[in-house]
Amino acid sequence: MARILAVSSGGGHWQQLKLLDAAMEDAEVVYACSADVGEPTVLRVPDCNLRTPRRLVLGLLAAWRLVRSVRPDVVVSTGAAPGALALIVAKLLGCRTVWIDSIANAECMSLSGRLTRCFADLWMTQWETVSERSGAVYVGAVL
Repeated sequence: MARILAVSSGGGHWQQLKLLDAAMEDAEVVYACSADVGEPTVLRVPDCNLRTPRRLVLGLLAAWRLVRSVRPDVVVSTGAAPGALALIVAKLLGCRTVWIDSIANAECMSLSGRLTRCFADLWMTQWETVSERSGAVYVGAVL
């Protein structure tokens, strides 16, 4: 059985990640989120973005510890920065990686999405027009 680490920020990123439950039902899934989602089994990662450089460094260290402790076969993220950091660290440690850009990004890939392009084994968008512009894989939307 594959072990999947599913990581996202809170809010819409988390909702979209949880909509993938059925697609991951045959795997052991460990969830991590930067927000308190009210589920005690969900691991916490620090929230961060480019405007918070100190928290970004803390997020990178937390992503390193998370991936090393979970030891996933695959890391899946719907964004934003905390998920991108986990995906990048996971790829550097030899894991398979899947990036699914948020449905909110209807015009172009998010900054986190663009940063993960070189690290994602499967780099996806939820918009056909974004796929045409960016080269990301489009197979539909999770919503």
